[in-house]
Amino acid sequence: MAVGIQHEDEIQGRAYDGELMRRFLTYVFPYKRQLGLGVLLLLGTSLVDLAGPFIVGMAIDDYIRTRRPEGLLGATVLYLLVLIAGFVFRYLQTFVTGALGQLVMYDLRTQLFRHVQRLSLSFFDRNPVGRLVTRLTNDVDALNELLTSGIVAIIGDSFTLIGIAILMLYLNWQLALITFCVLPILVYASLKIQVRMRAAFRQTRLRLARINAFIAENVTGMQVVQLFNRERRNFDNFTHLNADYREATMRSTFYFALFFPIVGMISALAFGLIIWFGGGRVVAGAMSLGALVAFLQYVERFFLPIRDLSEKYNVLQSAMASSERIFRLLDEEEDVRDPERPVRLGTVHGEVEFDHVWFRYNEDAWVLRDVSFKVQPGESVAFVGATGAGKTSIISLMSRFYDVQKGRVLVDGVDVRDVAQAELRGHIGVVLQDPFLFSGTIASNIRLHNQNISDEQVRQAARYVNADAFIQRLPNGYDEEVRERGAGLSVGQKQLLSFARAIAFNPEIMLVLDEATSSVDTETEGLIQDALQKLMKGRTTFIIAHRLSTVQNVDRIIVLHKGRIVEQGNHQELLAQRGYYYRLYELQYRNQVVAG
Repeated sequence: MAVGIQHEDEIQGRAYDGELMRRFLTYVFPYKRQLGLGVLLLLGTSLVDLAGPFIVGMAIDDYIRTRRPEGLLGATVLYLLVLIAGFVFRYLQTFVTGALGQLVMYDLRTQLFRHVQRLSLSFFDRNPVGRLVTRLTNDVDALNELLTSGIVAIIGDSFTLIGIAILMLYLNWQLALITFCVLPILVYASLKIQVRMRAAFRQTRLRLARINAFIAENVTGMQVVQLFNRERRNFDNFTHLNADYREATMRSTFYFALFFPIVGMISALAFGLIIWFGGGRVVAGAMSLGALVAFLQYVERFFLPIRDLSEKYNVLQSAMASSERIFRLLDEEEDVRDPERPVRLGTVHGEVEFDHVWFRYNEDAWVLRDVSFKVQPGESVAFVGATGAGKTSIISLMSRFYDVQKGRVLVDGVDVRDVAQAELRGHIGVVLQDPFLFSGTIASNIRLHNQNISDEQVRQAARYVNADAFIQRLPNGYDEEVRERGAGLSVGQKQLLSFARAIAFNPEIMLVLDEATSSVDTETEGLIQDALQKLMKGRTTFIIAHRLSTVQNVDRIIVLHKGRIVEQGNHQELLAQRGYYYRLYELQYRNQVVAG
């Protein structure tokens, strides 16, 4: 279950990693003009904000204290213009940085999805779906937040902080020093809280990935969950995961909530000291009232960027954790790679040879042991044997989903490792026991969005494999929408669509996996068997079957046992040998008689 395999999501990196940031900025560089415009707009906003208190102080000293009300109208208009300018700058800056974030995230998601599609099947054996979904959604969103409200805002807040400090020193350097004296207390408290927030945040992200993986796994396997009455057990497991996530989030929320009152208390302390000391200076005539009011407004605004910078620290550490996971996924190397100079197969005749093949998925045990056989073009071969004998592995190696550890797999005399994967698989068709259908239409599921396959070819393929009859009965025919994974279609109908798909692509080598005719009624099985015979005509065909009655008419049967070939021959020859195949056939026949 996905719950126990998420340890790889633990991130032990730093709150800031320069290498990760430089790598992330390579995605921003193509949009440097938008970034520069966003920074300029933010600087403009900061300048406008700095002007407000100065205008207020000027109005108090020049017009209110001197009892010159005629000048207040001009000061008021100037203040309103500053507010309007701030509104325009903020609107444009938010829009520009938001658009920049979407452009960068589009590129990043596209690269991630393209990379995930190229990864070998062994990678997906190790990683649950929920984890990958988290990379493409939550983690990318964290980087988007860093870009839209992190990097640019940090620049703006830093500029604002420097500007306010300069103006405070200009207005009264003694009051400015009093304000600066409380900063060490604020920095110390911030660092202590941020360390704990970082740990809490990482725990939150880890538990979120676990929840995503668990949900994806259970939704995908909902039929099994309900058939075996696992709802209560799975609900209890989810409740446990959800509670863990809640507790981790509450820890993060606790420190987050604690930080703001601390900043508020320290800023209030500075505010009180300024009123006490500055008020005395005003009474003594050493400082104007307008300057004190302006200074107090600057003090209030001085702590806002500090608080914002601390918030951006949370955004930064979130982005660092997410970027580490994203780039680790992007750095994941393909176990099966195309050669630098691939060999072109040209016209494929369909000859397949396994030459002393040894294969294993991990270091535990060999799945195939010194397997050798040769299949002539147009020959049909069935692989039979007990579960775990290595039948499906042969099909996977032929499609080069995995590479052999020893020996060679040859197509028309060419090692499949010397051929580009796309070209090799372009000559191979596959029919699965549980055919996968995508959201879209019936026609798009047959052609798989290959525009080189015309509508007429789609219909011809469907008619050829007996799928046209049930398609025509659908309300919209070939334009009927297919729900996720083909919900609403029977197993037999989905199987016929997979045959039509194989015919439409017209491969020279056909692989039929794991009893494609199982779990259907007698009438549909007859249609599928007829479609299978048509599919095999003129093609090299490999069939994996558990029911031996379905492979009696193939040219050759290869019997596997514990990863080795123990017998070969046609149905009658193998029965005559009275060996392993004979025992399998006798056992199945006896079970069928008992079941009947």
